[in-house]
Amino acid sequence: MSRRLISVAAALLALCAAPAHAEVKSATPGGFAVGGAVTISAPPARVWAVLTAPDAWWSRDHRWFKNSSLSLDLSPGGCWCETAADGRVSRHLETALVEPGSKLVLRGGLGPLQGQGAAGGLTFDIKAEGEGSVLTWSYIVGGYAPGGLEPWAAPVDGVLSAQIASLKTRAETAD
Repeated sequence: MSRRLISVAAALLALCAAPAHAEVKSATPGGFAVGGAVTISAPPARVWAVLTAPDAWWSRDHRWFKNSSLSLDLSPGGCWCETAADGRVSRHLETALVEPGSKLVLRGGLGPLQGQGAAGGLTFDIKAEGEGSVLTWSYIVGGYAPGGLEPWAAPVDGVLSAQIASLKTRAETAD
């Protein structure tokens, strides 16, 4: 089998195995929009419970500190914060809108975007579908970064897509 055919087959298998549909919706020097949707074999209440407990599903590889925990305060202006065992704290996002069980909007700059003149809105919508749920998400970022924000779109989409896949797995796994 030729290398090209193997590469094409591998790419098709990867697409078939993808648990969520996500994409860069737009990207310009001034900002970008990424997002997607995933079907989850769990009721909306379960998806909401997992979504609002980010320490259970957000990868340790995408945190500022080793041995840290993530928390989310659902009060207006509440913090999606990361706290290290030694007391260091990072405020990743803040709560902008809560519709319990169905919608969550967070504002701020994730990861390295914190150090740029950029911020965004991360929105999660949960809808019942059959005995499961559909989780739709988007992260729309605008502002300034040296060299523009356009190059950030694909890496941010990749990281968020991986986190959403982890959320899906966690929500579908009984405690």
